[in-house]
Amino acid sequence: MSITPAALRRLMRELSELQKSPPEGIRVQTNDDNVLDVVGIIEGPEGTPYAGGYFKVKFRFTEEFPAAPPKCTFMTKIFHPNVSSSGEICVNTLKKDWKSTYGIGHILVTVKCLLIYPNPESALDEEAGKLLLEDYQAYASRAKLITSVHATPRTKPVEFLTPSASGDPSSDAGPSTCTSPPSMSASALHPPTQTRSPTAQASLPILVTSKPPSQTRSSPAPTALSIPLTSSPTSNKESSNVTKERHPSPAPLSTSNANIENDRTKAGAAAMDKNKMSLVSTTASPAPKAVKRAAAGGGATNAEKRKKALKRL
Repeated sequence: MSITPAALRRLMRELSELQKSPPEGIRVQTNDDNVLDVVGIIEGPEGTPYAGGYFKVKFRFTEEFPAAPPKCTFMTKIFHPNVSSSGEICVNTLKKDWKSTYGIGHILVTVKCLLIYPNPESALDEEAGKLLLEDYQAYASRAKLITSVHATPRTKPVEFLTPSASGDPSSDAGPSTCTSPPSMSASALHPPTQTRSPTAQASLPILVTSKPPSQTRSSPAPTALSIPLTSSPTSNKESSNVTKERHPSPAPLSTSNANIENDRTKAGAAAMDKNKMSLVSTTASPAPKAVKRAAAGGGATNAEKRKKALKRL
């Protein structure tokens, strides 16, 4: 088994790049004695029945590489509709959709996407494809069981101690993200749940009850003119206090009636005083005459007394 020198140089360059800057959840194992002895390791994606597992994929290159795709098989046992019991992988990237620009990184990313979005329509494992279509819970339980037995090591592989690349891998490695194939929706592998994600919650409409900014920025109205719209006791008390401060309320009705009676009494007393004064003035006017008469009468009496006294003598 051999490949052209140009293909060998390209393969060595890509393997070096994958070891320095590996994609998320993907690593490669190489053999110093044989450059063509390549094994890819795929970490089971979170949220799938394969989470926690590490699956090895064996590469076998032919003389036609890179014009023809390499032969890829699962070395780790897996329960998947598109993986046969012998480890053969059914994916279009390794068949009719292959391009000479693709490399090892692109193949491993495609297989990882296949773990997230299985395609039961082109199933190599008929049992897994049937369970996926008819009873997802049974399919997931079976896949988790086989993953825990055959693909879950006690310790993480040493290759995953190297941090993943922050950006996309090299152009030969292909895309680093998975997109749902047209024939398979994401809901087939991930049934809808009742919980909402933070993004969905943030997108919910929110009723705004506060005042618009234009109203809040305007100068506040005077306290005397602000009338609360609510009917709470506190607001009524405040409004009554404000009203009393600005506009003193009149005296109660009983007090006003008393004031009116007092006014009437005072007016009647004044009228009586006036009548008394008029009477006094009318009676007091002949007083000088009466005094004069009295004086005259007194004088006449004294003269008579004197005359009588003289007669007696």
